Amino acid sequence: MKALVLAGGRGTRLRPLTNTSAKQLFPVANKPVLFYGLEAIRDAGITEVGIIVGDTGAEVRAAVGDGSRFGLRITYIPQEAPLGLAHCVLIAREFLADDDFIMYLGDNFLVGGIQELVASFRPQDYAAQILLTPVDDPRSYGVAELGRSGQIVGLAEKPDDPASDLAIVGVYMFTPVVHDAVRAIRPSARGELEITDALQWLIDNGHHVHSHLITGYWKDTGRVRDMLECNRIVLESIETRIGGTVDEGTEITGRVVIEPGAVVERSVLRGPAVIGADTKIIGSYVGPFTSIGDGCEVSDAEIEYSIVMNASTVRGVSRIESSLIGKGVEVTPARTTPNTHQLVIGDHSTVRLRA
Repeated sequence: MKALVLAGGRGTRLRPLTNTSAKQLFPVANKPVLFYGLEAIRDAGITEVGIIVGDTGAEVRAAVGDGSRFGLRITYIPQEAPLGLAHCVLIAREFLADDDFIMYLGDNFLVGGIQELVASFRPQDYAAQILLTPVDDPRSYGVAELGRSGQIVGLAEKPDDPASDLAIVGVYMFTPVVHDAVRAIRPSARGELEITDALQWLIDNGHHVHSHLITGYWKDTGRVRDMLECNRIVLESIETRIGGTVDEGTEITGRVVIEPGAVVERSVLRGPAVIGADTKIIGSYVGPFTSIGDGCEVSDAEIEYSIVMNASTVRGVSRIESSLIGKGVEVTPARTTPNTHQLVIGDHSTVRLRA
């Protein structure tokens, strides 16, 4: 069995951060989301992985390399434009050959791995297997409609009027018959080859598409609130590890990881939290469910339930929470304009200011 990992999407819901970075490399507990998926694939016993890359392909290649750090052999497959999930299968035909494969969306986060799912896949009985989970707003996902006996009777991609609340999780399992399906379908109204249309083609042509309802934690990390929630879930499981330097004037409560080279002085850290390598926390409060990346500086500031990416500075500002701060960002107070806000903000940003 092989794996096809999709890391070519543009991440429009995370702009402006995704204007310069791959959404699949955004950190959860200071580790890129994509890495969790690659590790899950390895742990399931799969070693041959094709990664679909797009505009941010160079960044993904630099981060993942040849896959040896994960115990994988990586083949990169360029996609000229985000033309749909089924299009990814279409262009990966040579790599996939006639092997069964798992397709894993690189920005998805699934707690518990995929070992049991891979082990339970029975290609002699199924042409494909999809995972389903109830969601509050299914209009943002592929949606499945089940019959009385649990069989799939209909599939739709991001429907305006969903037939159920069952979203298709971004982990699929296929036999080679899916290649017939992706060649047979036509682009949707969105101009994409939809994987839901390919699955529907399989059903309409007498192939068994098996559904598996998951009860564990799953997130599509396409929005800031989803990134923060995934960060919270992972931080819940960390154990204290102090690799940096902490002075006597610092108070640490709860589970906190401080990576080598980090310096913490005159501060309060309340875990779970992670402080990256070579980061400085000076005279500040870092609250629960916060990840501070490598090479950052937080001084005379308060921050909690947030993600701060590498090489960023937060200095001299009061409470920051529920925030996602990108790489190389500087957050400081306005100096000479009391009672005003001084902003330099990119396209598609969201800013919430206290009145």
